[in-house]
Order: sequence, then C-alpha cells, then structure tokens
Amino acid sequence: MRLLYLDCFSGISGDMMVGALIDAGASPEHIEQELKKIPVSGYALNWSRVVKQGISATKFDVTLDDQEEVDHDHDHHDHNHHHHHHGSEVSHSHHAHSHYSDILRMIEESALDEKVKERSKEIFAPIAASEAKIHNIPLESVHFHEVGAIDSIVDIVAAAIALEELEIDKIVSSPVPLGSGHIHCAHGVYPVPAPATLDMLVNVPIAQSSLKYELTTPTGAGIIASQAESFGPLPSMTVTAVGYGAGTRDIPGKPNVLRVVVGEAK
Repeated sequence: MRLLYLDCFSGISGDMMVGALIDAGASPEHIEQELKKIPVSGYALNWSRVVKQGISATKFDVTLDDQEEVDHDHDHHDHNHHHHHHGSEVSHSHHAHSHYSDILRMIEESALDEKVKERSKEIFAPIAASEAKIHNIPLESVHFHEVGAIDSIVDIVAAAIALEELEIDKIVSSPVPLGSGHIHCAHGVYPVPAPATLDMLVNVPIAQSSLKYELTTPTGAGIIASQAESFGPLPSMTVTAVGYGAGTRDIPGKPNVLRVVVGEAK
C-alpha cells in the first residue's frame, strides 16, 4: 500500500500541498496538461525552487493574467480584485463557476480521470459545507470568493491530480497547527483560524501554535478533513520519496514548508 504522510509543522495550504507533491515526484507538466481539462482560464502556473529558513522547497504559484499573484496564505479571502482588468473570456469563466454547484458540475463534466474527479469533489465538499454553515446559507449558494476563486479550484484539482499520479492509497497526517491572530478578508477582520477552517477540523487533532499567522487555510483544511485517515507521528513505512512545499510567507525562525513523505507500508 502506498502511504503519504503529511508533516504539517508549519500548517498546510493548497499551494504548499501541490508544491510538496511536485517536490516528491509528481510531474508539474502532467498537472498543467490535466488542468486544461477544466474550463477555467485566465491563469498561469509557476513552480520554482526556493529556500525557506535553510530548507530547499518547491514553490507552486497560480498567477492570474493581470500579473497579480495570488497570496495563497489568504486563499480564502477577499477575491474581489480578481474581478477587474480581465479579458471577456476570463470574466466569463469567473461567472460560469461562481457557485459550489457550478464547480461540481464543471468537475463532473470534465475529461479528468474518474479518481481525480472523486478526490477533487471530496476536497471541495467540507469547504463548501463549512462555508454554508458559517454564513447560514444553502450549500448550493456558497459563492465564488469563498470556495470558487480560480486559485482554489486550480490548487484543489492540481492536488487531486498529483495524488493520483503518485498512486497514493492512504494519507496520514501530523496534528495540524492553525496559527493565531487575525486576518482581513471580504467580511472584515476575522480571527485566525478562519471560522470555516476551524469548522472543518472538528475531530482533527490540532497542534498548539501562538504564531500570529494563518498557518492553515480553508483549502488546506479541506485537504486534511477529506484526505487524512488518521493522525499522529510518522507511521511505519519504507520511505520512497520526500518532498517540501513552500508557503508564501517567511515565518521568523521557522521554515514555512509542508513536508510530505511517500512510502510503502504493509
């Protein structure tokens, strides 16, 4: 059985996950090709090597066409700026997939591999459910800037593509640090962890963290909530690959990276 261990000592976000899986051997070219199967335009993918506090890691970025790089540590927050300065084709792709129901339909109707579709929908489900609960709205009304921003769609589907390419059967995670403090988002000043993030991580072991940063984003929480089967230290396995995925921020005295360990277990 092929096992993936998520060592989230600095939390987890969608781009950290994709970067770590690429670092562990998933092909960024394959991810890019497969992503063309969903009708989302107006973005480019970039991946590069960066060093975070002495650890070399892969940084995965979704850049929007107006050259404005998405700050993934806020992948949940105010996406209004994405609506400006786009060509008509891009605006169309925005409005076409602004609701959770549209996103599901888009994934379902795509030519993506069935297992990739399944994983993508699994990751989206807790994100949409917790947003619906927090804002007290029906699931299908969960809107664009919460779940459906281009970068979230790309990160989630890219993570699903990479997990399938690496043929991962089971995912185990360390306890998850969330961070503290507050963030500014579409609704004003929110506490960290964001309400949706915390809601998704009910029944998940949380690691205490006094760092004043959003270490785990809603996309990261969706990945953990839907993909991790158990939590604890590194399980018994024969390690075949290790990957480090970089977050956007530099955190003083701590490498802001997600470590993934791939291996074979009985």
